[in-house]
Amino acid sequence: MPNFISDNHLFHNPVEFALSKIGGTYKMPILWRVKDKPWRYSELAGSIPHISHRMLSKCLKELTEDGFITKEIFPEVPPRTEYSITERGKRASEIVAILRNYGTELMHDYGIKSH
Repeated sequence: MPNFISDNHLFHNPVEFALSKIGGTYKMPILWRVKDKPWRYSELAGSIPHISHRMLSKCLKELTEDGFITKEIFPEVPPRTEYSITERGKRASEIVAILRNYGTELMHDYGIKSH
């Protein structure tokens, strides 16, 4: 497959492109959480260890812009915001499940205990 450019970045293969959209430390954990039910920002912030508010906001914005999740703001006082999975996000969460299972097996192979 030839190289291709997206968002002014040169990608050499489809795996590299996919990981640019869902890879990193926090995007997969976010997708994993919202796959079954909507989550509020504060719930996500409290459930992901060591994530800063800046990084959570950045990841949620990118996942929303890329069509993996949706953001719904409820007109309440105070306003309530929920993040939900999209069809694209559901497909990605299937990949996340495979990676989680493989990661657990690999940690076992290396003698690392999972939480």
